[in-house]
Amino acid sequence: MADPRALVDLLRSLRGMHEFRRLLELRAVSQFGDGLFAAGLAGAILFNPEREAEPWAIAGAFAVLYLPYSLLGPFAGALLDRWDRRVVLIGANLGRLLLVVAVAAMLAAGAADLPIFLGALIVNGFTRFVSSGLSAALPDVVPRERVVAMNSVATATGAAAAFLGALFMLLPRTLFGDDDTGASTIIFLVTVPVALALLLSVRFPPDVLGPHESKRSIHGSALYAVATGWVHGIRTVAAVPTVAATLSGLAAHRMVFGINSLLVLVIVRHNDAHVVAGLGTSVLFLSAGGVGGFLATIATPALIRRFGRYGAANGALGFAVAVQLAGASLYVPLMVVCGFLLGAAGQVVKLCADSAMQIDVDDALRGHVFTVQDALFWMSFILALSGAAAVIPLDGREPLLAVAGVGIYLAGLGAHAGLARHRR
Repeated sequence: MADPRALVDLLRSLRGMHEFRRLLELRAVSQFGDGLFAAGLAGAILFNPEREAEPWAIAGAFAVLYLPYSLLGPFAGALLDRWDRRVVLIGANLGRLLLVVAVAAMLAAGAADLPIFLGALIVNGFTRFVSSGLSAALPDVVPRERVVAMNSVATATGAAAAFLGALFMLLPRTLFGDDDTGASTIIFLVTVPVALALLLSVRFPPDVLGPHESKRSIHGSALYAVATGWVHGIRTVAAVPTVAATLSGLAAHRMVFGINSLLVLVIVRHNDAHVVAGLGTSVLFLSAGGVGGFLATIATPALIRRFGRYGAANGALGFAVAVQLAGASLYVPLMVVCGFLLGAAGQVVKLCADSAMQIDVDDALRGHVFTVQDALFWMSFILALSGAAAVIPLDGREPLLAVAGVGIYLAGLGAHAGLARHRR
């Protein structure tokens, strides 16, 4: 349970960090727009009576929403260490605003899925620059001893804002309809938080958000920085058993989450294709995993103190095996409950991975390893979802896919237990 005095101290410290509060406001507004755009796009493509969303289209929609987070991350990181981050935030928000208008216009015109996907892909590419810029700038606006605490505040604020944005989407969808016209109206509404994020970006003074020259600064071209970053990151992961082990378990969890997400989306869309309730059920499933992860964030430190990182991650993966097997009935309410439990188990593994990278990896290489984790996190999800889309029936009723998830969790458990055993 949180100490009330610590909470009061945290709130008091915010009053003295003017630029951090500005950064927090920008993050909240920006991620509210992200959540609204992601949910609006999913509704436009997957739950639209004017579009027949086959499983491959669902896989494509998720790839559009999340592929930039893995493919553009290294590029964003390299450029953010060269350009004034204030300029990056202004340019990225301006580009995002223009592209959101373009996507909304394409929906209003009844354009095919492919150009809409391409437009959304670029929107999310700009979003990557914004989110990376906000994270990279945080140490420049808070005292060094408060970085960890303020990063937790920023992460929680952003996650809550994104969730509220996704949830808010259901209101205009009810008012304006679930066809292309209604979907385009929702996407047009995204311009409000994005335009506000642009205005909030402009008010920062030049250079206050970094980057600042240091002896660790990487010189040379951005291409050189990106290429060497990947090489050093992959080599470090391979050389540190605890990191390789926990990332193996995390990859297994993300693959199963991809399979389960597709199963729920196809089943729900097949049963409730033209009603808000169908999309609401899908949002509920995805939100359940998020709530489980949030609660696990609170409980994981105690689990690690009691069982150690090795035991906590092994226990979480073993628990996930049993939960996934229970969800193989494909009964949607039960799958929502399983989504909550798997979200909690996956977050335990994720936090163990973060701890391994923060404790067992040298500071000069830590950013490279986090880049590898970021790529692995989303690529595992998309790879499994795409593979499942190739074999899933139109009604989504394929229990063997859920059973395959059990096998993936077992493989992740075996990899983690074997790789990390020598570093216990």
